[in-house]
Amino acid sequence: MKKLLGIGFWEIIARIILRNRLGFIFGIVLLTVVLAMQWKHIRFSNTEANLIPATDQVNLDYNQFLKVFGEEGNVIVIGSKDPKLFTPKVFEAYTTLMANLAKDPEIGLVLSLENLKILRKNDSLAQFELAPFVNKTQLKDEAYLKQARAELTQRLPFYEGLLYSKDKSTLRSVVYMKKELVNTKARKDYILGRFSDKINQFEQATGVDLRVSGMPYIRSYNSKTITDEIGLFIGAALLITSLIFFFFFRSFRATLISMIIVIIGVMWSFGIMGAMGYEITVLTALVPTLMIVIGIPNCIFFINKYHQEYYKHANKAKALQRVITKTGTATLMTNITTAVGFATFIATNNVLLQEFGVLTTINIIAVYVLSLLLIPIFFSYIPAPIPRHLGHLEREYLTGFFVWIVNTVKYNRLSVYMVSIILLIFGIIGIYEIKISGSIIEDMPKKTAFFEDIRFFEKEFDGVMPLEIMIDTKRKNGALRATNLRRLEELEKTLTDIPDLSKPLSIVSVAKYAKQAYYNGNPDYFQLPTAQEEPFIATYIKNTAKGKNENLFKSYLSDDKSIARITTFIKDETGEKMPGIEQQIRQKTDKLFPKERYNVVITGRASVFQKGTNYLLDNLLSSLLFAFFLTGGLVAIMFRSFKMVLVAIIPNLLPLLMTAGLMGFLGIPLKPSTLLVFGIAFGMSVDDTLRFLAQYRLELSRNDWKIKKSVFATFDDAGISMFYTSIVLFFGFSVFMLSGFGGTVALGGLVAITLCFGMLSNLVLLPSLVLSLNKTLANEQEFIEPTIDILEHTDEELDALEEKKN
Repeated sequence: MKKLLGIGFWEIIARIILRNRLGFIFGIVLLTVVLAMQWKHIRFSNTEANLIPATDQVNLDYNQFLKVFGEEGNVIVIGSKDPKLFTPKVFEAYTTLMANLAKDPEIGLVLSLENLKILRKNDSLAQFELAPFVNKTQLKDEAYLKQARAELTQRLPFYEGLLYSKDKSTLRSVVYMKKELVNTKARKDYILGRFSDKINQFEQATGVDLRVSGMPYIRSYNSKTITDEIGLFIGAALLITSLIFFFFFRSFRATLISMIIVIIGVMWSFGIMGAMGYEITVLTALVPTLMIVIGIPNCIFFINKYHQEYYKHANKAKALQRVITKTGTATLMTNITTAVGFATFIATNNVLLQEFGVLTTINIIAVYVLSLLLIPIFFSYIPAPIPRHLGHLEREYLTGFFVWIVNTVKYNRLSVYMVSIILLIFGIIGIYEIKISGSIIEDMPKKTAFFEDIRFFEKEFDGVMPLEIMIDTKRKNGALRATNLRRLEELEKTLTDIPDLSKPLSIVSVAKYAKQAYYNGNPDYFQLPTAQEEPFIATYIKNTAKGKNENLFKSYLSDDKSIARITTFIKDETGEKMPGIEQQIRQKTDKLFPKERYNVVITGRASVFQKGTNYLLDNLLSSLLFAFFLTGGLVAIMFRSFKMVLVAIIPNLLPLLMTAGLMGFLGIPLKPSTLLVFGIAFGMSVDDTLRFLAQYRLELSRNDWKIKKSVFATFDDAGISMFYTSIVLFFGFSVFMLSGFGGTVALGGLVAITLCFGMLSNLVLLPSLVLSLNKTLANEQEFIEPTIDILEHTDEELDALEEKKN
């Protein structure tokens, strides 16, 4: 059978590259300029990651809620426990702050103590009126301010959980952004600009520490942190990989061309992102740095091969040509397997992961092409390597390391298998300890001020992440019927009894407040009207709705008053309890609101995110299995041997199981960031496997199919590149541990550890398996005429081909 991508093909490629050097340089420069022009189209994400497909019922329910009640994430809260807030000078500054915020065009409403309106009964008009809570002429009287605070917390239970905490120690203001701006760039510009400036000015003038939170605020500062870290990652990755590269090769020129290649790769990644219209999210922000981490190993492999070839015959032109001719298919296939690891995310049916998979896959191949073109061209223009540049091939620390590996494989294979089995058992046991996290804020930067504020409000107000319950009575005005209000009140009691939830807000609270107002504000009457009271209070409410006062029910009822809404907040740290909490709520709603008469939807950002994590877990597990089968298929095509598929998969499966076990024992939960580890690490670890097997196949043909001699000869060639690239990948992914995001730290650390395990597995377990199975794997018939010619060709084969052509 005629081989695909065989020696003749790569000889043509080598000739084209080396004979058209200026043309390729011009083409790369031109393409870089074109892609740089696409940077202007790069946009930053203004929403959280939605991990569930748009057609899924969870998303349909959430979108229905938004359609009825509008955007839920438009609330900013400003709070403080500082008693100085109720001194005249500070309170005056605070009043001015709230007034200035209310004037901003981005703000729809500010609800605060100084502008608070309370319900009062007007018997002459038989309606309720909104009257000012405080007397603004007395705001300079400290005694009056303290009295107003006491009256708020003691006589207005309606505002508990909204304007003051359960223990009455913390007061806050609620700022409502205009809903149409919440998911736009204008929200981020406003929060990071004028809004934050006004808060900072108040704090500097008064010395009072204000706590600020709410979804618009959290999302804006979270997005800013992501943007700031892009430059940090790129700079750190360039620095650490260049230092490691120079340490290995001791050549400024080799280090320079490698840095040029990965910098161009970074520029291309931004250009491709802009050209495809993708937003910068917490995942796509990693792509430029990944191009550095993945690109440097390509450079190492090509340059190391060039040095090896030149070391043999001291012919620069011949060495450059044979870098391409001898390793073209092998390097292509290893890059394809890396791309496959990332491409599995495309099959997850999730837009966020699909975009990440598409970008990384395209850019991995692009960086490979850059390395293939620029390294031979660059070295063709500069002087040949000097002995100092070639010294890395015989360094004592490296040779000592490989002597230990060779001795282990040669004399202690039983120990290798025993250790592997122990680690396998360790991984399996640890897997059962892994928990699934549904936390939205767990991966947010914990050392930032806005994260500390999140924890403050979670402690004081029992949560910041909204959980919404929507009850459709299927009848106009049905939500206001007395029987349904009683059912809603009973459901609220269930919610109050759940310790992980805050005090619920609904039409029930409004109805209770209306009764309290009817009885002249007496807090003892903060309860639902009785059957006898309903006609009188209903008349007042009806007359109020006809007047100019705001509709009291707007936030808690649909326009036709057929759908009621209950809002509560959940502590984000209890995200893993969400399924149990929802089940508890569902049991109560099924009892109170029979399905044949009512439609109950439990939704909200906290619920959607937690369900999205479970959905992502199912999808990534299936995509990882797909990666196994796809990689196995590539190995089968390349070697035409099912046994070789098993030998290739086992050493790469073990590190994944070890990492999963480590996560379980260390308490690292499965979440969107840590779930990515396995696909990424598998795709990159398989590279070493293919390089080892390709070199092993070559050594078999060189050594008359003598297994032991061929295996140990493989270490002399492929082993060095495998070691170098693994070290670079380890430190390269460790760069992500500089992040403030817990998820990015976990991703970087876990991938680095997995790749380290993978290197040892491929250098120790893989050759041990080959030696133990040598009677079947050494069968020459299984290696004859592979479909894809991944094998590195011998000097004799290439010399014979050249003589034939000459």
